[in-house]
Amino acid sequence: MIEVDLHLHTTCSDGRLSPTALVDLCASRGLKVIALTDHDSTEGIPEAQAAAARHPGLTLIPGIELSTDIPGSEIHLLGLFVDFREPVFLATLAELRDGREGRAKQMVEKLNQLGVAISWERVKELADGAIGRPHIAQAMVEAGYVKYPRDAFDKYIGRGGPAYVERAKLTPKDAVAILAANGALPVMAHPTYSAAKSPRGEVEEIRHILNDLKGAGLVGVEVYYGDYTPSQVKRLAGLAKELGLIPCGGSDYHASGNPNEPEPGKVGPPMSTYQRLLAAREDPARSRR
Repeated sequence: MIEVDLHLHTTCSDGRLSPTALVDLCASRGLKVIALTDHDSTEGIPEAQAAAARHPGLTLIPGIELSTDIPGSEIHLLGLFVDFREPVFLATLAELRDGREGRAKQMVEKLNQLGVAISWERVKELADGAIGRPHIAQAMVEAGYVKYPRDAFDKYIGRGGPAYVERAKLTPKDAVAILAANGALPVMAHPTYSAAKSPRGEVEEIRHILNDLKGAGLVGVEVYYGDYTPSQVKRLAGLAKELGLIPCGGSDYHASGNPNEPEPGKVGPPMSTYQRLLAAREDPARSRR
């Protein structure tokens, strides 16, 4: 039985459930430990905490997801047990969200030039929190240009697509440093991209990247994720063990409307992962044994 999900999104970034609705769903699925990891935003955490307090036995980990760039691809970093009230951290997140908004607006302008008539006003209406590409994709579904949100990424706004716009550069080591300075535990998200997402391929040289980031303060890597196959899980579990990283994971649930989207309660790490994360908070060196 799946009891842990460490990768979840709400309307405070690009998810489509409110923090309360998401927490209630997770509780109804029998989850015991969950992490709220919205993109560049911690705004949903207080509401989620209030909702979690109504479910005895459910533990909510405050989290975040940061997007970073490497040549030709990208890496996402989760921060678990984030201090979501720390002023310097909040100022950094505000800068990242401003960059997201400017990038999204440029994408809408490019789409309009391509004959995809969606409005910036509608995209903003769809984004209750930090604006991202999924809100553009949702507007395109509404307007009938694509059937599913992932089609928008595949055809228009994915990396290399005709309406794609690069974002302000943040390196993986930058993100690890930001999270470590906050006191959060940095975890590499979905080290290989799943079939449920746009076909961006696998991140190359995963072992080298993980080892490099471990030296910068990385404590974990997602092993049990989304729609990973058993062979992917086995490979990543072995890599995590080899490098002394905590094997994390979760559904990466957005309630996106894409077919076959992994849902809370369907995928996640064992409860021992949560115990190792707790130990890492007290003594980071213990996560590397």
